[in-house]
Amino acid sequence: MSLPVKIIMIEDDEGHARLIERNIRRSGVNNEIIPFTNGTDAVKYLFGTDGSAVEHKDQALLILLDLNLPDMTGIDILKRIKDNSHIKCAPVVVLTTTDDEQEIKRCYELGCNVYITKPVNYESFANAIRQLGLFFSVIKVPPVNT
Repeated sequence: MSLPVKIIMIEDDEGHARLIERNIRRSGVNNEIIPFTNGTDAVKYLFGTDGSAVEHKDQALLILLDLNLPDMTGIDILKRIKDNSHIKCAPVVVLTTTDDEQEIKRCYELGCNVYITKPVNYESFANAIRQLGLFFSVIKVPPVNT
């Protein structure tokens, strides 16, 4: 039996966050989406009170991560996720405006699973998110390590 996947959305732009959630829903994905507008709150949630992330034992997480956050970089969060034995298997989808090839390479080297550059055009962005939602509806996400 597969566990319901919690989608953790770390996105500081409220307009982008609404657009992402709306278009994921339009693609038929009804999983819980837990939004964060800054890295500090997201890190507190992901790693818990003791910093170990053990609180997510037996949960399936999928993380949508913007790189440009007001209080820390998404790169720092990605490193912490992939260095943690409990949540390192959680898929991380980097969803950002940054299309710098070095940044893309760095994210993949650190373990991101998918890197998507947000299109500037509203309709293109909405379409990209709907396609991402379709992708979410078919991928398998493992529970975090115990």
